[in-house]
Amino acid sequence: MIRWIAIGLVIAGFFGAVSAAEEPRRVVVGSKNFTESVLLGELTTQLLIAQGIAAEHRRALGGSRILWNALARGDIDIYPEYSGTLRFELLADRSDSNGTDKPLQILLAAAGVAALPPFGFANNYALGMVEQRAQALGITDTSHLLERGNLKVGVSNEFLHRADGWPGLKAAYQLPHAATGLDHDLAYRGLVAGSLDVIDLYTTDAEIDYYDLRVLVDDRGYFPDYQAMLLHRAEWGERRPEVLAVLTQLSGQIEATDISRLNRLHKIDRQSVEQVASDFLETRLKQSPGANKGSSSLASALLTTTYQQLFLVGVSMLAALLLALPLGVLAAKKPVMGRFILGLAGAIQTVPSLALLVFMIPLLGIGTLPAIVALFFYSLLPILRNTEAGLSGISRELQEAAVALGLSASARLWQIELPLASRTILAGIKTAAVINIGTATLGALIGAGGYGQPILAGIRLDNTGLILQGAIPAVLMAFAVQGLLSWLETRLPAA
Repeated sequence: MIRWIAIGLVIAGFFGAVSAAEEPRRVVVGSKNFTESVLLGELTTQLLIAQGIAAEHRRALGGSRILWNALARGDIDIYPEYSGTLRFELLADRSDSNGTDKPLQILLAAAGVAALPPFGFANNYALGMVEQRAQALGITDTSHLLERGNLKVGVSNEFLHRADGWPGLKAAYQLPHAATGLDHDLAYRGLVAGSLDVIDLYTTDAEIDYYDLRVLVDDRGYFPDYQAMLLHRAEWGERRPEVLAVLTQLSGQIEATDISRLNRLHKIDRQSVEQVASDFLETRLKQSPGANKGSSSLASALLTTTYQQLFLVGVSMLAALLLALPLGVLAAKKPVMGRFILGLAGAIQTVPSLALLVFMIPLLGIGTLPAIVALFFYSLLPILRNTEAGLSGISRELQEAAVALGLSASARLWQIELPLASRTILAGIKTAAVINIGTATLGALIGAGGYGQPILAGIRLDNTGLILQGAIPAVLMAFAVQGLLSWLETRLPAA
């Protein structure tokens, strides 16, 4: 009977694999962590769905390099990028110093990537100031900043380091200013509040008109043209020509005024990205909505992010417990080895959480898995240290009494030592859990979801309600877990 069940499972698995191989994989669309990229990603996704092609949008995954590497690995299939970014940042090693030696398509082909014809607009870099402030200082051109070396400059973290960003601009204009790096959306708040005088802009940003900003003239022609287009892997495009045929409908259909209006509808007027994208497709391309027009309800959104957060925290904590507890016992029993184990765990703990998440991407891609691995590493030290401390703190008299009773080493560990150290161990687990819950919110930066997703969206949209939608449940979850573990602590024997 068992043999026939096994044969049936093998046959079912075979046909399931064949069916999966024959059915085209869902198209995974990526987008960067700023409003316009998210909108373009949503337009792409909805258009595919409207044409009967399964697609999903992994939004706000990070900066250019993260999306480019994710495309190369196959974590995503297509995403919106800009020609200037390609020439001067992503393909800089394939171009000459000016980034103009070869046609862009040739540079892309050498990297195994292809681009669809541009959307029809350019979103260029520029520097900007509050109009009233710029007028008072008589600043209209970027070169005028040379005369105002005391101005406070803040630029996005990516712009601060990229080849076509602040370092090159500073050299081209010989600017004396020291720039501060910060989130692009937060820079607008600093500019309006007066804590910054100059920031970098995307020329299609909705905030330019909303905050009455002056876009400084690039009078030395430093910035290149940044035409927006969709990128995909060349071999993937050969296998999915029907996808490319649908997406070419977007080529040449979006002008700078269009995308500025869409950016404003989403970011300033607070319309959902789904609503903005579907309305544009209906009016411009006469396409029926490819996705739900409205945002999901608060309860539904909370349920989804809570499940994702619990999954990240639960799996990583379980894995950490399975490794840290035996290693803690080993560290207590073998002090020399214990110093090495604790030292290694301590070194891992000092790596900044965001850096550790990014380090995981080349190894594990984007999404849930790298986030879980990073959280696993961060949970090790508190459990390890408290397990070692709890066992090492047991008095010598009790240990000698256990030996005198004739108990084996294994029996002493399970029946005496671990129960006596259990409160200390549980305190380490409690600390690890709280750290884990807070750090898990960063998983949204690499597409892992969780409470970080509304927090990042709230920062991007300057929406305090969205930020609280992620921050408050994270705090409540930390309190709940801490309360549960504190209750368990009362059930454990005193040392």
